[in-house]
Amino acid sequence: MREVKVDEIKRVVKDLIIQANCKLPQEVRAAFQEALKREESPVGREVLQQILLNAEIAEKEQMPYCQDTGVDVIFVFLGQDVCVVGGDINEAINEAVREATEEGYLRASMVWDPVFERKNTKDNTPAIVHYEIVPGDKIKIVVAPKGAGSENTSRLAMLKPADGWEGVKNFILETVKLAGPNACPPFTVGVGIGGNFEYAAYLAKKALLRPVGQRHENPLIAKVEEELLEEINKIGWGPMGFGGTTTAVDVKVEMYPCHIASLPVAVNIQCHANRHAEAEI
Repeated sequence: MREVKVDEIKRVVKDLIIQANCKLPQEVRAAFQEALKREESPVGREVLQQILLNAEIAEKEQMPYCQDTGVDVIFVFLGQDVCVVGGDINEAINEAVREATEEGYLRASMVWDPVFERKNTKDNTPAIVHYEIVPGDKIKIVVAPKGAGSENTSRLAMLKPADGWEGVKNFILETVKLAGPNACPPFTVGVGIGGNFEYAAYLAKKALLRPVGQRHENPLIAKVEEELLEEINKIGWGPMGFGGTTTAVDVKVEMYPCHIASLPVAVNIQCHANRHAEAEI
């Protein structure tokens, strides 16, 4: 059994939060560069150029790529042969969020409680943390800050099995249409199909962790991703909603078995600020 100290987890999470907010992943920038070559709208091309320039400045100046530095969504893939020692892993992660928010000059956006007082916690805590137990003696941590603009346009539906693929596709396309300029395209669209009410949403969020441009290993799902991307780009929202042929740069689909009487579908819209960073301990 390998021991990992919570202080090491805290250090890694803090660094990843700052990195994710200031450095847009290379594969995301590459997707924008490819979109720039194909975009038919002059205004759309100009917007894509500004998005790429913004990414360059953010990385060079170590400043947030977007003013909405979001909810800190953290995925912890915990090896079953790891023993976490030296404290509470949840407290360590939230302390990392506090330190990253202060040291990285990130916006504190979390409020408590969510309905009545809505008082800002002033340090962006608590984080949203998802744990998965996996084989091995390593810990993989992925940080994916999520802003409210795109998150607020995400949706979930409990469809009927009789709705079939056409029903699923129509729900996904309707969600993108409703998101429109408010969610700051070009999007990466995460889709979760199956499981149950809460797991479909988790699948949609987790789908976004796969690198932009990387197709699903299952050929059927890969084909579905390509079909959805083509249909979404026919909608015409274009970069930042000014019109054009680049409403999305990618679609990611994850599926899971479900009950014979159910067909859960979740769509998690990700704005052009597709921020994520990962490390292994």
